[in-house]
Amino acid sequence: MNKDITEEFVKVESVFVRHRNTLMVRGCFTSIYTDYYLHLMQHGIRLTEELDSKLKDAMAMLVLHLVARPWAETIAWTASLRAPRVNLFVTGSSINEHITGRCFTEDVREPPHNLFYSQTTVADKEPRMSSLQLDTSDPLEWVEKLYERSEQRPGRIFRLPDENYVLLAAQPDFDEDWFHSIDTRDAARIQQVEETKTLETRRFRWNCGCDLDRILPILGGWREKPDELFKDEPAISIQCPRCAAKFSVTRDMI
Repeated sequence: MNKDITEEFVKVESVFVRHRNTLMVRGCFTSIYTDYYLHLMQHGIRLTEELDSKLKDAMAMLVLHLVARPWAETIAWTASLRAPRVNLFVTGSSINEHITGRCFTEDVREPPHNLFYSQTTVADKEPRMSSLQLDTSDPLEWVEKLYERSEQRPGRIFRLPDENYVLLAAQPDFDEDWFHSIDTRDAARIQQVEETKTLETRRFRWNCGCDLDRILPILGGWREKPDELFKDEPAISIQCPRCAAKFSVTRDMI
């Protein structure tokens, strides 16, 4: 495969830690973040440093979670936060090995509590929904709480230097003392000090897949009343609900 194409993807390793009965999923997310920033530049999207950091963390967490989960799942997470008042959305697919996301900052209702929603979709099955009340605005803690409440097994997340992340997911008969004693420094050295076996390596990239052909059906209800939609403007700008990409739409398009 062409070297340039290979480097567009983030390599995510799924590793079994022997004697600890723990699954470790790890990856360096530089390539995904590079494409994410190119996307922001292309569409003139600006986020505060705080929201940018939360969105990047959430994308990394979801990728690791997807690799820890069974194949053929599409998962979407939405965090509705009080301060800053924002709806943070990320979604990814194990089938396509894609991740995308955005922040909604305009016309956002203030929720009574910080809330986290997870939807898991598998072909030909009803989506599975779960929700959590959050005590923190840190995405890493959201995921640990998701594992505790919805996955019904402990999970721990570590943010390492140079855009590396590690997810530890407990398996049956895991070493509880070891699992809960691990810190960030320990997480970075697991493969050097523990007996491990790499189970699989997967590749993920930033990609929404949106285009005008997918966006235009959203405006189908306005087909009979274009004047209300366009007012006196020759074109309007609409955003993709998944990645906030901006598209210019003219009257003749609908």
